[in-house]
Amino acid sequence: MKIGYRTIKTAIGAPIAITIAQLLGLQNFATAGVLTMLCIQPSRKRSVLTAWDRFLACVLASLFSFVFFELLGYNTIVLGLMLAIFIPTTVVMKITQGIMTSSVIIINLYISQHIDYAFLFNQFMLILVGIGVGLLVNVYMPSMDKTFKEKQRKLEQNFQIILLEIAAYIRNNNKTWDGKEITQTEEMLEKATDLTEVDKENHMLRSEHTYYDYFVMRKKQFELLKRMLPLVAKLPNHDKFSDRIADFFEKLSEAVHPGNTAILFLDELADLRKSFYESELPQTREEFETKANLFRLLHEIEDYLLIKKRFKKSDITEGKKHKKKALD
Repeated sequence: MKIGYRTIKTAIGAPIAITIAQLLGLQNFATAGVLTMLCIQPSRKRSVLTAWDRFLACVLASLFSFVFFELLGYNTIVLGLMLAIFIPTTVVMKITQGIMTSSVIIINLYISQHIDYAFLFNQFMLILVGIGVGLLVNVYMPSMDKTFKEKQRKLEQNFQIILLEIAAYIRNNNKTWDGKEITQTEEMLEKATDLTEVDKENHMLRSEHTYYDYFVMRKKQFELLKRMLPLVAKLPNHDKFSDRIADFFEKLSEAVHPGNTAILFLDELADLRKSFYESELPQTREEFETKANLFRLLHEIEDYLLIKKRFKKSDITEGKKHKKKALD
């Protein structure tokens, strides 16, 4: 069983917070550990934003508790009344992230059955220690580069298989493919984009995120691949032009990688389109349907390549533009 980083941080942070609270001579020192546990977040950005919300909510909870309990008494009816007013107040102030942490403070004050300024100061120090340790522990975030590279490798492998299967179907109507790579790719893209969102929040001062942009680009391309499949399935006839498109898909499958050489394939696609326009007009209904779907397929392929072209600066210089061995 793999132990996550949040679990490790919780296991480290809570004892540290309790130890500090004990050294400071604070009452209810275990509260500091509970607050630290509640402050452990999956990213630095969430940690910072929620820490401020939690701090304000805890201070507000202390003030509410002092007013309600001291004026109306220490009983469950007053506790319920106070919560009925306190929680909507946090919603209005947009600090709902702090409801759980502030509830710990409220329970502490309720159990004490007496609140004075010294006890309020004690709670304030517990809040500082608990939230402060939570923030410090959350400063360290492990690098996700290795995970992203592995997901990138698997994703590109699936893209290659899908493109090859499309080529096989166009060439000889091969129907043996079970299509599992489609489902796998959807799941991989969802997980990858979720992870990159978290990683972006861990680098708050960085405006660009290469892997995030990469997976978004692949997600757009994947949507086009899914749109191509019904077109390929509707090809009732086979001709020489179909073979050329199948060859084109095979080249694309051999050339899936993070670089950008889409311009080479766009040039070849332009030649394909020119040949398509110059080909003989269809004589039968089947020939017409085949050419119509092939024509739409050319547009989808072009959009697929344009997405890659816009992703990053081309890796192809003018001198290499027409070298067909380059990878896309």
